[in-house]
Amino acid sequence: MAAGFEPYRELASPRLTTAGVILAAAFLDYRVGDPPTWLHPVQVIGWGIHGYCRWIWARQLGARAEKVAGVVLVFGTVLMTTGVVWLLLGVAQRGHPVLALIGQTILLASCLAGRSLRRAAQEVLQPLARGDVPQARLTLSRYVGRDTAQLDVPEILRAVLETVSENATDGVMAPLFYAWLGGMLGQSPAVWAFGYKAVSTLDSMVGYRTPPYTHLGWASARLEDGLTWLPCRLLVVTVGLLSGKPFYVWRICRRDAPRDPSPNSGWSECCYAASLGVQLGGVNTYQGVVKMKPPLGEPLRAITPAVVQQALALTRRCFLTWLGLGLVGLGVFPG
Repeated sequence: MAAGFEPYRELASPRLTTAGVILAAAFLDYRVGDPPTWLHPVQVIGWGIHGYCRWIWARQLGARAEKVAGVVLVFGTVLMTTGVVWLLLGVAQRGHPVLALIGQTILLASCLAGRSLRRAAQEVLQPLARGDVPQARLTLSRYVGRDTAQLDVPEILRAVLETVSENATDGVMAPLFYAWLGGMLGQSPAVWAFGYKAVSTLDSMVGYRTPPYTHLGWASARLEDGLTWLPCRLLVVTVGLLSGKPFYVWRICRRDAPRDPSPNSGWSECCYAASLGVQLGGVNTYQGVVKMKPPLGEPLRAITPAVVQQALALTRRCFLTWLGLGLVGLGVFPG
């Protein structure tokens, strides 16, 4: 990932400034989030990825050449993304340190999807509370890849909880992890968070094992798996500790999560399932094709709207815990 610049010596020490930026970004995401009508940086990243993929596929290069093109796609996307963020912050710094602070905070907040995740869940739960199952199915279809037209209420709730628990890692906790890591290395937290966000976007767009992504997306999927591995395991430990049953959560994750083809999403979903006493996984349909997802956790109780709310609250507590640990790691105050 691209290096940041030494931030804002004129205003405060680099450590205090970095801590202030990350805390301000977290507060901004909590209070405002990503306005749905605004252009999001991830959309711009996605346009570039989509255009490149179409250009490569039009040339019918073959499997080996597409794999090489996939490596180029990864490096190009990450370097372009981090380079643009670094450049914008550098220009703002030359204008005034306060502009750089504001820019860094806004950019970093756009990498944290906590409020967006809560909004998505609520948009599905609200019509369910009114008994409007067709509307809940329609709303859910905007957030998940599975077919939703025939889902009953329990399956809708399972889909919501799986989305909340999977995206807790790559949408909320991992960007925060890399923001803190960048800050601890004396670099820009926004640049590091955007580096991870670029890889996560690549994986969500092209990191599939099915055509036409099989060869072009392999490098994106492998890199995302590697970058998410540590934040995901740290999330499992955090969820276990906050739930009051760390050994049980870890045992269930070690038993069930490896059955999932993804090295990270199974762990992320399973730790929530174990801590909440529910079971995730089962039969899903994607464009008419039925796929069996391995069961994760024990069905000690049914998945209800209250359980989804508990999962959202658990993510929030994990986020606040990592904010505090980040302050300790940055040396703002002693642990």
